[in-house]
Amino acid sequence: MSQFLEFHVIQNFAPSNLNRDDTGAPKDAMFGGYRRARISSQCQKRAVREYVRINELLPAENQGIRTKRLKKLLLEKLVGRDEQEASVRIGAALAAVGLTLKDDSTQYLLFLGAGEIAAMAELIERHWDVLGVAADSADANPAKEAAKKSKKDAKASIPAELQKQAKAIFDGAKAVDVALFGRMLADLPAVNQDASCQVAHAISTHQVEREFDYFTAVDEVAYEDAGAGMIGQVEFNSATLYRYAVLDVGKLLNNLQGDRELLLAAIHAYTQAVVRAIPTGKQNSFAAHNAPEFVGICLRHGTPLSLANAFQKPISTRRNDDSLTALSVAALMQYEGKQSAAYGDPQDRWLGLDLTGRWPEDKGVLCSSVSALAQQASELVNGSFGG
Repeated sequence: MSQFLEFHVIQNFAPSNLNRDDTGAPKDAMFGGYRRARISSQCQKRAVREYVRINELLPAENQGIRTKRLKKLLLEKLVGRDEQEASVRIGAALAAVGLTLKDDSTQYLLFLGAGEIAAMAELIERHWDVLGVAADSADANPAKEAAKKSKKDAKASIPAELQKQAKAIFDGAKAVDVALFGRMLADLPAVNQDASCQVAHAISTHQVEREFDYFTAVDEVAYEDAGAGMIGQVEFNSATLYRYAVLDVGKLLNNLQGDRELLLAAIHAYTQAVVRAIPTGKQNSFAAHNAPEFVGICLRHGTPLSLANAFQKPISTRRNDDSLTALSVAALMQYEGKQSAAYGDPQDRWLGLDLTGRWPEDKGVLCSSVSALAQQASELVNGSFGG
């Protein structure tokens, strides 16, 4: 039976603009017929990846890099080699897998494990002379001049065995974020990786309206000038958000090439990052460093269950002394009870971190800290494998 590790988070943010649209306004969405604040899934995933990297929650070799500047990274690893000679061989090696460079960059962003980049550098070192001959052969062939931009033709001078070795490098290299969030390489469909983690757009549990901050700046030298040196405005909102993410445990283990120890380390790191990571948008202006007041983690069997519809009818504090956060947690837990009764499994297990006092006594293990929650989450998954 499939196992899914779900994260249900209630988090209240002070006035902020954490995730902007193309006009600079906070992202929002219609839900249940009402305008809601929104933080996109892409924004949340970026914040999680950065939190893991900055806080070194996983070894560098088990993290991914998203870049067009693969050539630059490879040059940094080819220590002691002439840059021009190395550049020629890097181009040939990338051509072996169907990737081309333009102005020293790949045509699109690549999401690669650090181990894949290191392995490509090692392959170039190991086949330095062969790649040099192949590159010279391609440049010297007049028939190729009109087709230099053709990926198919660029590979023609690379020995078949070397092409095979180069393609074998792209296996994800046990990069946890690649295993979690997946990737698509248009020129290497065989190494595409389906995500083991799905992240919902966070939405406010209540109706929101956009607000505007009108501001001025003083020219501190031109004292004699009347008026402001600059005038502007920035949009913002304040919202209690429901955040939801779900991990397919079996898929994550498969993406990590069956490495169970790394799976548990990934869950420990991901749990901490999901709880603590906050998008950086306009933080210098708003400093909305507000931690979640509720985190519910469920190891669910059979099928995942988002609880977003608990807020289809917006939460309101009218005629109620409780906070939006507490009311949101209460609504979430009440709705979860109904959903579990209809769709749940007796094997489902819950963990929680709750600062609102709304955690049901019979729900599951209530943790006192984020570190304890992360440890319990990894132990919960480990136990599900009989470990």
